[in-house]
Amino acid sequence: QVQLVESGGGLVQPGGSLRLSCAASGFTLDDYQLGWFRQAPGKEREGVSCIDTYDGSTYYAAAVKGRFTISRDNAKNTVTLQMNSLKPEDTAVYYCAAVHESTTAQVMCVMIWGDYWGQGTQVTVSS
Repeated sequence: QVQLVESGGGLVQPGGSLRLSCAASGFTLDDYQLGWFRQAPGKEREGVSCIDTYDGSTYYAAAVKGRFTISRDNAKNTVTLQMNSLKPEDTAVYYCAAVHESTTAQVMCVMIWGDYWGQGTQVTVSS
């Protein structure tokens, strides 16, 4: 059974940090571009950060650049999003996704493409 499972969400104060993890089962991530997306209440899903399977190049949305860091560990079949300096506007449900390598990480993020999606994890930034 193909599955992506996110963990690490929660409630954090502004300026704090969280680390989201996404574990894959039923398939290996080597042949997939990986990404993190988010959806806030009343808003459309948006690409946060994506990472290329070939050269590890990364894409970040302008709103998170310099604060978030994406990484992947193909040996562990995981992708991680380190989120620092969190702001209330980062509050959303965060999803990880995987799309076949035939596209690029940037296109994946911009077009919000995914062959497989996790169920999402809530991140709330509030004092």
